[in-house]
Amino acid sequence: MENKKFFLYARKSTDVEDKQVLSIEAQLQELRDYAKRENLNIALEFVEKQSAKIPGRPIFNEMIKCIEKGDADSILSWHPDRLARNSIDGGKIIYLLDTGKLASLKFPTFWCDSTSQGKFMLNMAFGQSKYYVDSLSENTKRGLRQKVRNGDYPTLAPVGYINDSRTKTVVVDRKKAKIIKQAFEFYVKGGNRLEDVSNFLAKHNLFSKTGKKIHKSRATSILSNPFYTGLFRYGGELHEGKYEPIISKKLFDQAQEMLKLRGKPDRKPLNDPQPFCGLISCASCGMMITGEYKVKKQKNGNTHEYVYYHCTKKNKNVKCKEPCIRQEILDSQLSSLIKKVSLPKDWAVELNRLALQDHGKSAQSLTACVKEKQEKISSISIRLERLLNGYLDQDIDKEDYRAEKGKLLLQKKSLEEEIYNLSHKQNDWLEPFQNWLEVAQNIDKIASDSDLFAKKVCAKEIFGSNLLLGEKQVRASTPKILNSFGKMGGNQWDALRASHLLALKKPLSSVLVSSAGIEPTITP
Repeated sequence: MENKKFFLYARKSTDVEDKQVLSIEAQLQELRDYAKRENLNIALEFVEKQSAKIPGRPIFNEMIKCIEKGDADSILSWHPDRLARNSIDGGKIIYLLDTGKLASLKFPTFWCDSTSQGKFMLNMAFGQSKYYVDSLSENTKRGLRQKVRNGDYPTLAPVGYINDSRTKTVVVDRKKAKIIKQAFEFYVKGGNRLEDVSNFLAKHNLFSKTGKKIHKSRATSILSNPFYTGLFRYGGELHEGKYEPIISKKLFDQAQEMLKLRGKPDRKPLNDPQPFCGLISCASCGMMITGEYKVKKQKNGNTHEYVYYHCTKKNKNVKCKEPCIRQEILDSQLSSLIKKVSLPKDWAVELNRLALQDHGKSAQSLTACVKEKQEKISSISIRLERLLNGYLDQDIDKEDYRAEKGKLLLQKKSLEEEIYNLSHKQNDWLEPFQNWLEVAQNIDKIASDSDLFAKKVCAKEIFGSNLLLGEKQVRASTPKILNSFGKMGGNQWDALRASHLLALKKPLSSVLVSSAGIEPTITP
């Protein structure tokens, strides 16, 4: 042994297959004790913390090069699987033994001589190590597939959720989930852009893992991730999750529609968009009204800053001659329009009384409607089972299977939400209605405030796309519901606007409610 020079090699990785292996320190101590006991000459120690499943370990390769150069002719390691768990590295070791560049291998836990029998046993040990890694990988993948089939998400959950290491499940992060839901609602309403969503998340202290503001591309990923509805993608397929959804499927679909509509690349504006842009149309040509920031410098050095609103004049068939209007004047006119829609207190009292009366009488049966939707869900479940059987029997292509499965799961999710809404929320309209009464009474406060963006959002909700600017005067077109008052034809703000117009001509009772009552009708 005294003529042989040994390289000591110790390795451990963080992979699953190395969980039961001695630590680096323990291996080194055992190997040093063994070398002393057997009187082995250790020329150099090589320590590596990397998986041996695939070739390319830098320290192992360095050791092999040193052996090929003749710096040592033997290796001491804890076990053959420390040297190789793949066929290439294992083949290198055996080839060095065949060519004589490697005189011997020593393992405290394994016998190996540089003989035909010894190399055969070594080859078996390397093959066993590779088989263990391969079978472990297959078992791991099989376990992940089963976990997915059970509705458990097998990897890192997105923002808004937490991976519970104790129960191995995904749970809702209540604080962040609330912000994520608000971000979806924020994007769907008010004409907000992806940059606005990014700013919204930053404003609510939701940042990336590195502490930076979430980029708009990441905001797109969040808004297009079905995970928040209770469905997750894995292995190219859509699966049903057992975790709690953060948002409804309806809100998610609205966000997808908005992403499609705004999918065109942004054009850099000539100057920053002003608060009331995208709110008002030109009364003469129908084009949108835009805002423009101007700075005027006087000869005496005084500087004045103004914001003007004017027609974009993009209608090629009409030569628009509408003049521009200063922002403060437009702000005053919008405030006046909003205040006129404010709900009078006596109206609110009467509406609340009628709502309480209707709510007390609402005991309608929803069994037939719920049963119909449950039958549709059962039909979809049968189709999913047939689809899976067709895929397993190789009658259906993999891509067709995945696409059709995704469609059916989305339909099933929508039906389940509709059943839940019918069963639990159909009669829960009173509180939202009372909240709206409160808001409608207090919108004059928003009109009087200096927050122009909040005023724009309020005006957009009340008037929609019915605001027109002509001859330096902004006005609201007649609400759709006016000609068919009491019927479907507009939202609650249209009804309130129409009520103000009709209040001078009809009794209060006929203006406030129709013969059908206040309670919403059930939609099948």
